[in-house]
Amino acid sequence: MYLYHFGLRELPFTLTPNTSFFLGLEPHHEALAVLTTALRTGEGFIKVIGEVGTGKTLLCRKLLNEIPEHFITAYIPNPFLSPDELRRAVASELGVKQAQRMSVSLLTQRIQSRLMELHAQGHSVVLILDEAQALPSESLEALRLFTNLETETRKLLQVVMFAQPELDQRLNENNFRQLRQRITFSYQLRAMNVTEVQRYIHHRLQIAGYKGASLFNDKLCQKIAKATGGVPRLVNILCHKMLMLAYGQGQFQIDTWHLKTAVNDTDDTQLLNINYRMIAASTGLVVLALSAYYLWGISA
Repeated sequence: MYLYHFGLRELPFTLTPNTSFFLGLEPHHEALAVLTTALRTGEGFIKVIGEVGTGKTLLCRKLLNEIPEHFITAYIPNPFLSPDELRRAVASELGVKQAQRMSVSLLTQRIQSRLMELHAQGHSVVLILDEAQALPSESLEALRLFTNLETETRKLLQVVMFAQPELDQRLNENNFRQLRQRITFSYQLRAMNVTEVQRYIHHRLQIAGYKGASLFNDKLCQKIAKATGGVPRLVNILCHKMLMLAYGQGQFQIDTWHLKTAVNDTDDTQLLNINYRMIAASTGLVVLALSAYYLWGISA
């Protein structure tokens, strides 16, 4: 709704993991380096852990887009699957025909045959799971058994897990010690610091087509970093609401009032060391959003 107002080609702060907005900040650059190095070794499990909203799915899609051509990927975005469902999902991703109709034993044989076939063709196969903390316990064990498929020199299947910290808590249980010992590479994805938040905001505006004077000054970026803890998803939410508020008021500069109002409307954010009263409903985000919607309708 505020694209024309700020001279943007597209919304800069959407929650959809769009790799065109990817910025090689230190945590994401390091994570990609770990993933690339680990995949080249050809062994075991690889794990990337990050809190909610720190960019795991974006990193996952970046990996899928840039993985070398000799890798064949099986991507499972929602791994809340039983062991049987997981096997069939992997088989389908690998191109095993009629995977949904086979018995478990025959399916396992076909998966192994397919992996051997791809290996003979010079391919490496990688199973990538997003939100891996959702895997049921039985499926985690089935995942471990997948990596038993190997030649004398190389694993036929590598596994990359993107997950929230809850996965580490589960893997610390004694019954998962075999799986835990097979994780050869692990990376903890951290939130952004103040400098990175500033770069992140300006980068996304630039990619979205903004060419004017700075909308978010340095002090405001510092406050956004404090309010969000440097979590990219929360930064996106606040910045989107602040732009919407400024548009509703017909303003071209974002200020602390817009930030306070956006924080008041957003869970999991807070303004540290800033005293402010709750914004009255009559001047709150909802009313301004409606005003913006009205203005947009008039100009459309």
